[in-house]
Amino acid sequence: FLFHSLQAKMSRPVQARRLEGIDKNVWVEFVKLAATYSKVNLGQGFPDFPPPDFLTEALTRALGGGSHMLHQYTRAFGHPPLVKVLAQFFEKLLGRDLDPMTNVMVTVGAYQALFCCFQALVDEGDEVIIIEPFFDCYEPMVKMAGGTPVFVPLRPNPPKDGRLMSSADWQLDPAELVSKFSKRTKAIVLNSPNNPLGKVFSHEELGLIAELCVKHDVLCISDEVYEWLVYDGKQHIRIASLQGMWDRTVIIGSAGKTFSATGWKVGWVVGPDRLLQHLRTVHQNSVYHCATIAQEAVAQGFQRELTLYGKPESYFVQLPKELQQKRDWLVQSLDGVGMKPIIPEGTYFLVADISPFKSDVPDVPNSDEPYDSRFAKWMVKNKGLAAIPLSAFYSEAHKNNYTNFIRFCFAKEEATLKAANDILQKWKQEKTS
Repeated sequence: FLFHSLQAKMSRPVQARRLEGIDKNVWVEFVKLAATYSKVNLGQGFPDFPPPDFLTEALTRALGGGSHMLHQYTRAFGHPPLVKVLAQFFEKLLGRDLDPMTNVMVTVGAYQALFCCFQALVDEGDEVIIIEPFFDCYEPMVKMAGGTPVFVPLRPNPPKDGRLMSSADWQLDPAELVSKFSKRTKAIVLNSPNNPLGKVFSHEELGLIAELCVKHDVLCISDEVYEWLVYDGKQHIRIASLQGMWDRTVIIGSAGKTFSATGWKVGWVVGPDRLLQHLRTVHQNSVYHCATIAQEAVAQGFQRELTLYGKPESYFVQLPKELQQKRDWLVQSLDGVGMKPIIPEGTYFLVADISPFKSDVPDVPNSDEPYDSRFAKWMVKNKGLAAIPLSAFYSEAHKNNYTNFIRFCFAKEEATLKAANDILQKWKQEKTS
């Protein structure tokens, strides 16, 4: 009898309710497609060029000649040399004194920083405002914390003079934004520079968000992983530096995006201790600790950048210059074949309007799948060029309004961008012949 009961299958549901409806992930599907079919992958957001030499040298030093203790645990909330230099750096950027031990916490990439924020600050029934298009993990993370996402879209205002649209032409409707704040609103998620659009929010736009946060006593989760990647002389403004915002803002950053080393998974949060103490509770009960050796190397990278701050040889000055050239190259390439690019003010990404190419990809009447998703799958399978559909960055309610766009990543070697251009040129010739 006992033997039979051991063989019996479990009949009770095993999945936690909080996972319902959030099991799909665009990256799992498109990374697999890119690996199978793509000759050129401009889909996922990572550079295919190496991190700077000074960073890899710092890692080699830490591994080889460094203290053998770098192979062991360090302080759970951040390796002391890293939190110290981050505090010094952000003191400069925010114009306020920071305590490295209470105002900075190191996480396993910005992804875990976001997870800690939602788990620590959002309760069942809390509403969290998310600006669309948004980095796709915000919505499931809010739901896993028991919160309710409330969406407000950036709306495109195409220029009248026929010039290419810029990410600055996508704007919030102030009245619509105001209407989303209520007594249930706990937080707003801000992502500037924005992935996928590349929009860098202006002082005026941030001012309105700050005013509403103060008025409604709302927190701001500010995802600033692309803070150094802004172009055309634009300025990244940190919302925490605006009046009344330090006390209610958590700033999220990433060594992956800052130093072109996305696989190192070193991120951080900067903010007031009254918020960070709750993030520390989540952190110590989830990952507990991040790789010591990677933190040591990132600390040395920041040390170098602190001494070169604002100087032409600073990596934070050089990288955006290089990426701006790559952006311009891809803009030209897409524009040349009639796929209308939206010129980004920041980030690795560029969104393009695929309307002129729709005739190549058959429409499927009554399909549940957004058109841009079918287009991106067709393009990788038939042309070998991988990109990500823009609708993946929208809520269910709005994704069908934005299905004429796909997102490309231009943080790539020249050879990669040239190969993408060759595919597009050939495609154009096939269309016209």
